[in-house]
Amino acid sequence: MSRFHYILGNPPFVGHQLRNKEQMADMQTVFPDSDKSGRLDYVACWFQKAAEYMLDTNKQYSLPTKTAFVSTNSICQGEQAEILWSELLVKKNMHILFAHRSFRWSNEAKGNAVVTVIIVGFSSYAPEVKIIYDYPDPQKSEETQIYRAKSINAYLIDGNPALFVTSRSKSIHTYPSITKGSQATDGGFLFLNKDERDALIQKEPIAAKYIKSFIGAEEFLHAVPRFCLWLKDINPVDLANMPNVKERLAQVKNMRAKSPTKSVRDYASLPMLFTQDRQPDTSYLVIPRHSSENREYIPIGYVSNEVICGDANLLIPEPSLYVFGMLQSKMHNVWTRTVCGKLESRIRYSSAVYNNFPWPEAPSDKQKQSVEDAAQAVLDARAQFPDSSLADLYDPNTMPPVLVKAHQQLDKAVDLCYRPQPFPSEAKRIEYLFELYEKYTGGLFQPEKKSKKKKLEVNENQA
Repeated sequence: MSRFHYILGNPPFVGHQLRNKEQMADMQTVFPDSDKSGRLDYVACWFQKAAEYMLDTNKQYSLPTKTAFVSTNSICQGEQAEILWSELLVKKNMHILFAHRSFRWSNEAKGNAVVTVIIVGFSSYAPEVKIIYDYPDPQKSEETQIYRAKSINAYLIDGNPALFVTSRSKSIHTYPSITKGSQATDGGFLFLNKDERDALIQKEPIAAKYIKSFIGAEEFLHAVPRFCLWLKDINPVDLANMPNVKERLAQVKNMRAKSPTKSVRDYASLPMLFTQDRQPDTSYLVIPRHSSENREYIPIGYVSNEVICGDANLLIPEPSLYVFGMLQSKMHNVWTRTVCGKLESRIRYSSAVYNNFPWPEAPSDKQKQSVEDAAQAVLDARAQFPDSSLADLYDPNTMPPVLVKAHQQLDKAVDLCYRPQPFPSEAKRIEYLFELYEKYTGGLFQPEKKSKKKKLEVNENQA
């Protein structure tokens, strides 16, 4: 086998959902023992093969080979971080020598799109000091901050390389549970825009009491009016007197009956119901599952239980102002950007982000009250602009000064719940959160089905 001192490259950037048949076959060849490799981007093959080469050859030479690849940042986010790096850092005992965290990059190829990338250098040996290059603004690579690290983990921060944030159905805390919104699986026949709603009510006035406002992520962020037929408690006599509604239900039934999915076909006999009804009986917080990466904060808001929440959102029933304040803070947003997956470049929020979020250990009643007061100030600032959508208010170029200041005060209040010293950078924030996460989960985190870790006993009254 040839001996190389360095392996350097810029492997193809192909997302796991965009691979062709040959690339999918490559993944199975490179990861024959992994049942999750199908969720990895194609670039992961190069990391795996380089690690195998280094293990095979470094036993023969006193100077081990070093590898560095330019890669999409997706392999260090979301579930890909655990799938790939548990293989490299834990099973193969690789070490990340240096890392350039996310920054915007393009090469000289004609028509090449600008992408967000990372650079990761790794090897089978571990120098005493590793280096992290951080870019507070990923679009301005000249504003680089350089850190010395004891170890670099899968999320490219100074932390335990054997610690992973994994998907879990149960949280490490006892704050209110999170769930997706309701799913209709109806072919669009249960939904109406404003004109369709008005026309239906004009034809069948009784339908008015069975039409409710509906929000997906688009409707929530951009204040787009949309409605749905909510017929779970419909009076049979009313339904018999609404031929237009009955026609829509017939179309829902026909659509579901032709579905390749058995659970959807089972609902063909219940066309008036959503296939997945998770609508709470109380007011709730909405978190859009996808949000622009350009916003400093993911917009989160309170919604009445009279508004039906779709599955493009996640929802938290009966949230306190303290919960809202924590989730709308910079601490939570830094955590989200580090551990969440991405859709293209957009933030992809998931229950794993929330269920693994390291809440403060023991904030005082006074500190919690400060968070609630600051959270209310954020809501009050939004209320000053009733004609603006959340997308308008959280546009980084047009965010109203009064809202900016309210968020700054909220961030200060939340930070003090964690520690009295200010955080000098986002990198230090996330390092602190990972230290707390490691403390709560007990170190090396195993997949949930194998984990016997004790749940962190924290709730709003205790913490």
